[in-house]
Amino acid sequence: MSARTAPGGAAGATSATSAPREPHLPVSEAPVEELVARAAEGTQAAWDEIVRRYERLVWSVARSYRLSSADAGDAVQTTWLRLVEHLGKVRDPERLGAWLATTARRESLRIATHRRRQRDDGSDDDLALMPDTSVDVEESLLSSERDVTLLHAVRQLDDRCQKLLRVLSASPPPRYDAVAEAFGMPIGSIGPTRGRCLNRLKDVLHTMGYVPEAMGGL
Repeated sequence: MSARTAPGGAAGATSATSAPREPHLPVSEAPVEELVARAAEGTQAAWDEIVRRYERLVWSVARSYRLSSADAGDAVQTTWLRLVEHLGKVRDPERLGAWLATTARRESLRIATHRRRQRDDGSDDDLALMPDTSVDVEESLLSSERDVTLLHAVRQLDDRCQKLLRVLSASPPPRYDAVAEAFGMPIGSIGPTRGRCLNRLKDVLHTMGYVPEAMGGL
């Protein structure tokens, strides 16, 4: 099922028994709780809007695990399938971004663990993954000494800074409101938190003998 395909089946039965509703806002203006309810009833436009709002977040979480393109795509697709399965059971729609981010992390970790086990067993499929714990594999794929140094520096940051910087460095970057939901932080604090993480990164780079100018003016 494509992420752009709205869930069907039982959703239609739900709408048939629902009480009459007030006129809906356009999907582009609707709050997320309304989108979830309408998508659960089988409204394609509501599902499309959910995907539009959160697809960058889901992709950036999957890419932060440095999976291959195909494996990242599998993690993303499975994340959307999990949402389809739970659309009628979402208890707190306002936390949908956090739910999607958690599900994407879980699916990405599952795939990464599977690939790692294949690598340990000597499977050629390990070439599809650049795992967090295998610096040598990553370094062999990086283009310069600068990239290798930056990778080492990022790994010395706390886990929250690592994840935030990786998610925000995705191309294209996710929307700040989706990142705020996923990390459970006010949207206005994302920029300052990112700044603090970058300052910590600069400090680490200084201890490694690099200055920001040498690292591309971080």
